[in-house]
Amino acid sequence: MAGVVKAAGGVLWRLGPGGLEVLVVHRPRYDDWSFPKGKLDSGDHDDEMCAVREVREETGFEVAVGPELPGVSYTDNQGRPKEVRYWAMTPVDGVFVANAEVDAAEWLTPELAALRLSYGHDRRVLDAMLAAIDS
Repeated sequence: MAGVVKAAGGVLWRLGPGGLEVLVVHRPRYDDWSFPKGKLDSGDHDDEMCAVREVREETGFEVAVGPELPGVSYTDNQGRPKEVRYWAMTPVDGVFVANAEVDAAEWLTPELAALRLSYGHDRRVLDAMLAAIDS
């Protein structure tokens, strides 16, 4: 569909001291908590590569890519249709450093992440990620 904003991102997870943890990020521009993601660049030919790049840019983490998760569709803050593809990812290197797009990142239990996330569609992606890594 013409005019659709395409984006890709990741749901990062790890085993922490208390069990499974999921990374959620705060975007000051929107004052929301979400998963790292970003729009495909005109030169992007692969959504998965875009997702890896955006996660690295927003979080500082290099990742191993796991299964693709169900995507989400919604209307962005400018009234445009937006489609986002997500992958489950695990960090393999790096450390979070606050930047212009993301000023905070927190590793939370899935239960706390679900409460922190600003959007219902992100909670559905979280549920799908939990099911994917549990299978």
